[in-house]
Amino acid sequence: MGINGHGEGGGGRQWARADATRQALLEAAQEVFADRGYNDAGIAEIVERSGISVGSLYHHYGGKAGLYLALWEDYNRLQEERAAQAVACARKKGEQDPIALFIAGARAYLQACWEHRQVARLFLEGEGPSGFTLMRRARARQWIAQNTKLLRGLDGAGDGAGARRRQVLSQVLTAVIAEAGREISVAEDEQAAQEILEEVCRILIRLAR
Repeated sequence: MGINGHGEGGGGRQWARADATRQALLEAAQEVFADRGYNDAGIAEIVERSGISVGSLYHHYGGKAGLYLALWEDYNRLQEERAAQAVACARKKGEQDPIALFIAGARAYLQACWEHRQVARLFLEGEGPSGFTLMRRARARQWIAQNTKLLRGLDGAGDGAGARRRQVLSQVLTAVIAEAGREISVAEDEQAAQEILEEVCRILIRLAR
């Protein structure tokens, strides 16, 4: 989220204030969740760190679970955008090999796991509100479906055995990437994170071939 200033006058200022309020709450919530974990995080501490009233918190997010899920959606949106941009950039440069395109997206995803490691650790390792595990599984299925589509050119356009292989391959590769994201998010430093990233990309290429 960012303040983009929609227009002039009272409406624009009101929108900007509301966006600033939401952003302050999300930033404070991310810090508290990272420090305490979801279950031990308290509304009072989030309100204190943000400087926003408890009434505004409930107005915008409905409570602790709403804050957590808003952060989750922002994180997934970021990851999807980074991966899609990397694949589009590779295609623009003339890359057509489905495995190379897949690796470009995976590399962007893993790089973001390091750059946003605090929030990545929160979602890849920690607990969440009731039903979050099911949401995480549903999101994983979406990633698998997207990766299966990206790998479509691997065995031609046919169905049958080729389609089943792509599905299984996508499940395996997606699981490897998810586990690698966890490892990268807890790496000691950037050099260690990059070493993990490069090794994972080599493993992905070997598995895909």
